[in-house]
Amino acid sequence: MDLVFLPLSLISLVAIGIMIGTIVVAYLKKITLTYAIIIANFFVFLISLFFRTQIINELGFRPIYLSLEMFPNVYTLFTSMFVHSDFLHILGNLFVFFFMGVAFEQRIGPKKFLIIYLITGVCGALTHALLNIDSMVPLIGASGAIFGILGAFAYAYPRDEIVMPVPIGIMFIMRIKVIYATILFAVFETIIVMFSVQDSTAHFAHLGGLASGVILAAILLRNRAERQSQTTGIRPLDYMQIKKDDTINFSHLTKLVKTAEEKKILQRIEKEDVLQVRDMWLDHFLEKITCPVCNKPLNHLDRKIWCEQNHFQTDY
Repeated sequence: MDLVFLPLSLISLVAIGIMIGTIVVAYLKKITLTYAIIIANFFVFLISLFFRTQIINELGFRPIYLSLEMFPNVYTLFTSMFVHSDFLHILGNLFVFFFMGVAFEQRIGPKKFLIIYLITGVCGALTHALLNIDSMVPLIGASGAIFGILGAFAYAYPRDEIVMPVPIGIMFIMRIKVIYATILFAVFETIIVMFSVQDSTAHFAHLGGLASGVILAAILLRNRAERQSQTTGIRPLDYMQIKKDDTINFSHLTKLVKTAEEKKILQRIEKEDVLQVRDMWLDHFLEKITCPVCNKPLNHLDRKIWCEQNHFQTDY
């Protein structure tokens, strides 16, 4: 049986180049990936204003692509995350993603953030596809990946607050704890699915992205979630205040600074008066530093830092 690979127009190849190129450049230049993903989405959307048919038909993911004959086109699981149908679609998705994505990326670092974003986006699309396996209708939009980030954020940092629109009767923009926002969106999407509301939105993709985000965070961010749970019994005012026992030995950390960015992060940690915020930046710093001997990532636990190759060890 011959496998069918659908040809791409030049404009679709340009759009794919923008998707991949923007992320690669941002990662190598250490630019916030949330911004890069937003920029890539907007550029692809601008192209689709003039070449709508080519972009949606060629880069959207169709469930039938999971069949053996059409499997070569499964790369659209990735490209479909950068394609949107209209202004409301892209603005609604990226407005939520901007506030939530930047905050979450700062806490876990760009590498794990990108892994969670892409994998949960794919999982959301696959959830939709498995329930509509013979469909030829293209699935587009970043909402599956955005729900995945929301689920991962809620698992790792449930008590953190973010600004975002939440579905309470109508959409309200408010500051809310991540766990509450996640529960509200999960209930909202579940009700729509249960009552089989007919609209143009792939709600199962949202639920699939959300669930996969929680699962992926449980694998990649387990230590962070454990540290969060250990602080549950502490009163809020006590937790926010930096006490004498919470001081950091900055002289040991300074020796590990190799780049201007790492120096800037360490300076921010030194000046921070709020314990929770300081610890978030400290996690970010510890994710970036490398062994002064072999230049490989360092492990850290219980205020100790060490190299797996036993080249280096210190505390802070």
